[in-house]
Amino acid sequence: MTRVLVTAPIPQVALTILKAANLEIETYDGPGLITKSELIDRIKGQDYLITPLSTQVDRDVIDADPQLKLIANYGAGFNNIDTTYARTKGIPVTNTPGVSTTSTAEVTTGLIITLAHRMVEGDRLMHTTGFDGWAPLFFLGHELAGKTLGIVGMGSIGQAVAQRMHAFDMPIVYSQRHQLDAAVEQRLGARFVSLDDLVAQSDVVTLHCPLTPETHHLLGAAQFQQMKSSAYLINAARGPIIDEAALLTALQQHRLAGAALDVYEAEPHVADGFKQLDNVILTPHVGNATVEARDAMATIVAENVVRVNQHQDPKFIIN
Repeated sequence: MTRVLVTAPIPQVALTILKAANLEIETYDGPGLITKSELIDRIKGQDYLITPLSTQVDRDVIDADPQLKLIANYGAGFNNIDTTYARTKGIPVTNTPGVSTTSTAEVTTGLIITLAHRMVEGDRLMHTTGFDGWAPLFFLGHELAGKTLGIVGMGSIGQAVAQRMHAFDMPIVYSQRHQLDAAVEQRLGARFVSLDDLVAQSDVVTLHCPLTPETHHLLGAAQFQQMKSSAYLINAARGPIIDEAALLTALQQHRLAGAALDVYEAEPHVADGFKQLDNVILTPHVGNATVEARDAMATIVAENVVRVNQHQDPKFIIN
């Protein structure tokens, strides 16, 4: 029988699709993430691999299963997979683009609002010492209306964030390799600028670009020096886009007003220094953690396995 290895529990909708296609499913459900050694052991003899972006699929893993026909990555990102090596072996790698857009944009919007209005700080206060009552100068945050939002990466998620924050009367600037069509810019109220201009002008900077060799540490000490001391930084894209050591230093030295991080450079590790700062929000990579998004992702990976098993090309090949 044709076999599928799933390296983490995923929504039932995927298993239903795979079972309906008479595929044999093996799911890793042990504690924590699957280790490399266990993955190499389990992948032997499998025809298809479904794996979340938290699992590294390198040459050793790929070489352990000569009959592997597809790597279906459960996530929009794919920096966890050696896609180039997979291509040399004739193995397509797919991802799950698009279906995370709404959820990630909503989370980003929430982080921006929450950070500017110090809502997590307030919640922490009320769960501990409480407060003495309303006072004119107590616990002041900032309104977003009239503040400039800088979006690095204006793909589907970046545009969804722009659409939402444009409704908050925020002027929007963005930076990426190519400028959008004028009609799209007008609809979003967005203006194309260089990265240097974006970090210098923005009151809030939010990242929505993919992680590539070119975007690794895209924001570091030099960029944090250019940013306003009153500015906030949001990262719900990929952790290594930011030089976290430089960010921590900038926050500790009050060169930035605050940050909200949903992803981390050495994920799942979070530097202890961030945990000590009241003006930093830390969330556990929940950008697309909604029932709707995760079910849609599960549907894509399962249907791609079935397509390849039926001698059809899978959707969303990235290599």
